[in-house]
Amino acid sequence: MTKAHLLPEEDQLRALAARIDKPLVLVGMMGVGKSSVGRKLAQVLGRAFADADDAIVEAAHMPITDIFDQFGEAHFRDGERRVIARLLERPDQVIATGGGAFVQPDTRSLILERGIAIWLQCDVDTLVERVGRTDKRPLLRGGDPRMIIEQLLAARTPAYAQAQIHVTSGRGPHSDTIGNILEALNQWL
Repeated sequence: MTKAHLLPEEDQLRALAARIDKPLVLVGMMGVGKSSVGRKLAQVLGRAFADADDAIVEAAHMPITDIFDQFGEAHFRDGERRVIARLLERPDQVIATGGGAFVQPDTRSLILERGIAIWLQCDVDTLVERVGRTDKRPLLRGGDPRMIIEQLLAARTPAYAQAQIHVTSGRGPHSDTIGNILEALNQWL
């Protein structure tokens, strides 16, 4: 269990934010909280926020589930890589990626080269509970969500582990996770 960390004082936050010269890119499993934590992290650091999945939907003019259904995962991953490459051009933002983005070697290389990857980790029970709230997860359709999540996590962990920073996102408030990210980021920088 990771201990909770209080958010730094405003002057400490400004000093930390000034040292960050690349986009912060949140990676990890679906349901770990990349988008919700990312929005709040961007706010705390005074940065812009971008959700790669939202940017993909906007660029494709269709929902991700439709892209998967009509064109397949390979087509989706290619578009995802191009969108993330575009988002990485802006150094002053926090980017939330889809769960499979960092697993793709070309996309992972882009993120590691142009950004600071932060792997948000979470236990399987919490992931299952969170992803059960929506049916917008193409990889979970037609199967047992727990089994699929366990298989995906086992397969993806070696890729996620290449992120520069690793932080646990627990069941507590987002401020705990953000405090942990800021502490880890400060130590890494």
